[in-house]
Amino acid sequence: MFRQALIAGGGIGGLAAALAASRAGWDVRLFERASAFSEVGAGIQLGPNVVKVLHSWGLADALQAVAAFPERLQVRSAVSGQLLGELPMGAAMAQRYGAPYLSIHRADLHGLLLHAVRQHADVKLHLSRPLQSFSQTAQAVTVQADDGPGIEGDALIGADGIWSTVRQELLGDGLPRRTGHLAYRALVRQSNLPELLRSRQITVWLGPRMHVVRYPVRGGEFLNVVAIVHGEVAAEADLWDHSANAAGLASATVGGCAALREVMDAIEGWRLWVLHDRAPMQGAHQHAVGRVALLGDAAHPMRPYLAQGAGMAIEDAAELGHALAQALDPALDVPTMLQRYALNRWQRNARVQARALRNGQVFHADGLLRWGRDASLKLLGEKLLDMPWLYGASPACVDGR
Repeated sequence: MFRQALIAGGGIGGLAAALAASRAGWDVRLFERASAFSEVGAGIQLGPNVVKVLHSWGLADALQAVAAFPERLQVRSAVSGQLLGELPMGAAMAQRYGAPYLSIHRADLHGLLLHAVRQHADVKLHLSRPLQSFSQTAQAVTVQADDGPGIEGDALIGADGIWSTVRQELLGDGLPRRTGHLAYRALVRQSNLPELLRSRQITVWLGPRMHVVRYPVRGGEFLNVVAIVHGEVAAEADLWDHSANAAGLASATVGGCAALREVMDAIEGWRLWVLHDRAPMQGAHQHAVGRVALLGDAAHPMRPYLAQGAGMAIEDAAELGHALAQALDPALDVPTMLQRYALNRWQRNARVQARALRNGQVFHADGLLRWGRDASLKLLGEKLLDMPWLYGASPACVDGR
């Protein structure tokens, strides 16, 4: 039976949704507000739970060509530089969970998903066409993407990010909240750094009201550095990405150990993001209503302290594809398919959101909580840093559920 999915958003989540829907046998029309497909930002981390999905979509070789595969995660004190805990990655994690842990530039992940989508003739990509509104009936959903006639489909997937228009139309639950945290990000070619500052692993420095993480991307050619600190900016500067004054970062990380200061001092061109999120999901109704479903940041924006924002969007897409593949069952209508998707995703996403919130408190702790954190990491480092509940999950498109 012919089915058409309408997708709002051409970011990583939107492309993943388009690929999954097409693989499920649906025709797809994707609407992107920008005039060209591009992805800004720097690096992201993908755990084995997510890499398994991408491998199942035939993207293993494409990932191997552009990603980095860190051999270990080290956690250190930002104040003393002391090693607090360590987690082996590389072959050890791939053997344990069936796929590696990798770090990748956001634009590279976006590019390989876009290339994969373009191999599917049943996916139509529409640029410079932001979704403006939609309406749904028992028989169809209709979107308005410009001044022309409405476009009708069987399902609408809102993958249009944290400021989702689809979410506001569907749930009307207000805008995301400011977290009170700022993220400074930079990308530097490793060959431009002194030998001692280059790295093939993930290093996290934890300090009072801040933390810094660095890891390789683009096959290790570049180093991605992110510093997250407590702070606010003026309302008029409340943009997702704008030029940042390195002096503000320097004042926020004062008191760091010598190794951390050397890394920070060696980098120029910092960019600043004002972080927003929402409270953890409260039910399946926040994922799908009728013929409309939300995916990725549109459904569950989260703080970056678990490195799973992009990963949960890709997991969402895998579950969505599994649900849409049931379209040949005459006993299942589209709202039922999307409700199954919502029921299978909301609790996991809520758990990841809640864990990311808790990690932020632990990462930025001071006083007795900081002392307890450091002592626990020294005693149980690998057990605390490994997360079988997260990395060992088998998405629907992988385990054949």
